[in-house]
Amino acid sequence: VQLQASGGGLVQAGGSLRLSCTASVRTSSRFIMGWFRQAPGKEREFVAAYNWSGGSTYYADSVKGRFTISRDNAKNTVYLQMNNLKPDDTAVYYCAADSRLILSSIRYGDEYDYWGQGTQGTVSS
Repeated sequence: VQLQASGGGLVQAGGSLRLSCTASVRTSSRFIMGWFRQAPGKEREFVAAYNWSGGSTYYADSVKGRFTISRDNAKNTVYLQMNNLKPDDTAVYYCAADSRLILSSIRYGDEYDYWGQGTQGTVSS
């Protein structure tokens, strides 16, 4: 499975970005696709995830109410709409996917088998 991420850019604080991640295979109900980010000098952290089975969504506390993860099943794509961005959101954003992940591991990047290339999101103050 290959993942293609896009949509990063430079915005001012309070602005918005939408990231996309497209899988090279048809996503099944077993798929979980997630977004992680890594800021300079910091560890990678969980941002959000979408469970194809049932459409459940999961968010880090730091982005709840500002970010929304959604999917387009026909395009095998998951989106991350990021609103009211803050300078602390500046990071390289990575999408990840797995077809065997258990829900208790959804926030742990090491549990995902497939990763896309990063896309830079920069928020200026």
